[in-house]
Amino acid sequence: MSLKGQITEDMKSAMKAGEKDRLKVVRLILAAIKQIEVDTREDLDEATVLAVLTKMVKQRRDSVEQFEQGNREDLAAIERAEIVILDTYLPEQLSANELAVMIDKVIQATGASGIRDMGKVMGQIKVKASGRADMGAVSAVIKERLSAN
Repeated sequence: MSLKGQITEDMKSAMKAGEKDRLKVVRLILAAIKQIEVDTREDLDEATVLAVLTKMVKQRRDSVEQFEQGNREDLAAIERAEIVILDTYLPEQLSANELAVMIDKVIQATGASGIRDMGKVMGQIKVKASGRADMGAVSAVIKERLSAN
């Protein structure tokens, strides 16, 4: 079953089980997917659905940070709960070691020798680690590795 199909099925089961919080988040996911499908006039593939989910998690992490700075722990807790639900649809995240090995292999394969080659490396890592790693953190590691060369 596709990821979008799984999300739809989860919406139905959340409705039947009366899980209001889960239902709210699942409906937000489906609304975001539907909005993009309407805008582009085509069905989304798995990679694009993963990108939507990743973006939603990133937005919530940013919100948690803002709410904590504003001493609104109640709102931060709601956002954290939504992140937990969103994470169930994302693939398992890469460990720091797995990510480091992947970055080293791509640097070696592309022959990247300096910071100006970062785009080449980042492009390949984005394809390989899509939805499985925070690209901001990946970018920082790549920049560190290429600066050391």
